[in-house]
Amino acid sequence: MLVTGFQRSPSGRAERLIATLRVVLAATSLLAIWLDPSEPSKYAGTAYTLLAIYLAYALLIMLLARRVMVQSLQIEIITHVTDLTAFTLLLYFTEGPTSPFFVYYVFSLFCAALRWQQRGTLWTALAVLVLYTGQGMFTDLYLKDPEFELNRFIIRSVYLAGVALLLVYLTTYEQRTRRDLHRLAAWPDVTGRTDNIHTLIQETLKYAATVMQTPKVLLVWEEAEEPYRFLDFLSGTSFRWQEESPDRFNPPVAKELSGVDFLCLDATSGRPTVVCPTDGGGRHWRGTSPVHPELLTCFGMDHYLCLALRGEQFNGRLFFIGRKDMTDDDLFLGGLVAKQVLEAMNRYYLQQRLRQTALGEAHIRLARDLHDGLLQSLTGIALQLELIRRMPEPEAENMRKRLAEVQNLILEEQRTLRTFIQQLKPMVAIPDGSGHNPQDLLTDVAVSVERRWGVRVQLSLEPSLQNLTGPTVSDTRYLLHEALSNSAKHAHATMIRGSVSVRDGQVCITVSDDGHGFPVKGRYYHDELAGLNQYPRSLKERITALDGRITIESGNKGSVVEMYIPCQTNLLKREQSGAAARSGMQTT
Repeated sequence: MLVTGFQRSPSGRAERLIATLRVVLAATSLLAIWLDPSEPSKYAGTAYTLLAIYLAYALLIMLLARRVMVQSLQIEIITHVTDLTAFTLLLYFTEGPTSPFFVYYVFSLFCAALRWQQRGTLWTALAVLVLYTGQGMFTDLYLKDPEFELNRFIIRSVYLAGVALLLVYLTTYEQRTRRDLHRLAAWPDVTGRTDNIHTLIQETLKYAATVMQTPKVLLVWEEAEEPYRFLDFLSGTSFRWQEESPDRFNPPVAKELSGVDFLCLDATSGRPTVVCPTDGGGRHWRGTSPVHPELLTCFGMDHYLCLALRGEQFNGRLFFIGRKDMTDDDLFLGGLVAKQVLEAMNRYYLQQRLRQTALGEAHIRLARDLHDGLLQSLTGIALQLELIRRMPEPEAENMRKRLAEVQNLILEEQRTLRTFIQQLKPMVAIPDGSGHNPQDLLTDVAVSVERRWGVRVQLSLEPSLQNLTGPTVSDTRYLLHEALSNSAKHAHATMIRGSVSVRDGQVCITVSDDGHGFPVKGRYYHDELAGLNQYPRSLKERITALDGRITIESGNKGSVVEMYIPCQTNLLKREQSGAAARSGMQTT
């Protein structure tokens, strides 16, 4: 069997259902005539033949409906007209307007409702009444059949009209349900469009009002642990919100209805009709004032639907106001709409928390950068100035050179501080070392530490560092600077050796010195450092944040620090080199 897009579509399913029912109808009618040979009493052979042909036609259409790849409006109309013609002939060759086969016309009305909803049902009903009425007039006026019963004919005509109207109502209801489901499925996400909660609520309430078909929507809500009550009100295209004390409109809803959705009709009467949802439908609440009287007066709440909202950061009530034809079904539809409003506000608060978390992490990173870079450099500058101050008078020329070096260091740290400040500004591109040679940047770190602390620094760099991305280079610079500065400042080393390489997708930074080592002696791995009192804490914190690891080995004759952080190769350079290689192979 072919599985086609038509067969999966709603129209395809409807045609397969109609084809199956057509076969059942024809087969049961043929069986009924066989069981009751007295019917039809007129043109019996013709009626049998017509039913047999119709059964064969129905089987053929059912087979095609299950295998056909294309279904068009023309084919639907042809089969519909064929059914009406066959039913009219069957009535004529049996008992005319009094034939029991007149119920076949109900099948035609049902098919029209499935295919074309209200409009198709009305046009089919008009055609059926014309055919049935014409056949009745032909039988009464032309054939002058003495068995023709006018009362029975009229009753059947009214019956067909009633069935048509019932199907029109059902298709209207089905279309409205489908429309509501489509609108719910197409609910827009407005969370990322604004940073203002009331603007988000305005956009959300607009769409909610469209789904519920109400002219007014009111949201009464409070944030957790905040001494305010907010009221956001949408009336047509007008929107306003106000902030009230928690004592006003308190409680917004009667305590018996706390946390319960309900529908209220004739709210201004002494005994309003209040319906609450249950598993089996709805139940009536026997109270006099489900909502605070001042809310009713301020917002003109005569007919309204009230829905509870319970979020992580807020609680509230959502009111759909002003539609008089709301029913129990709107309680369940409103519950789905309320969940969408709730999710929109929850996403907003989650987004705010994520932003605050990101900002806090940025501040922690900035503080670490200042500690690892700027503060260490200022300490080195202070030491240089102290040495200059203690120099004897005859060494003035040497003093000027030292002052020039200090001036250059201050200018360099000024640029570094400006970079840190730029990182605090939103939506600004932060320099991360991309576009510069990583080896030059790391070499500058070693030269800077030599100048500030007066120690010898030997740095070994691998050529593979060229493929590192800007952020990885930036992190590597800070780690190398902190480790070198620690050796010069705390270990009082005279010789520091450093190396930076790439191994198995990780940047390996090794710094060794000839100083007196850390207060703790021995070799310690990353997880073991947490139990120690004195170790390079800032280095470990930074490396942990980068999902890396650190190992230290300390003794009386010096220390060794090994650091590993994940790296990303420069994909652009890799693609370019790969393309160049492929081009060279093709040229060769």
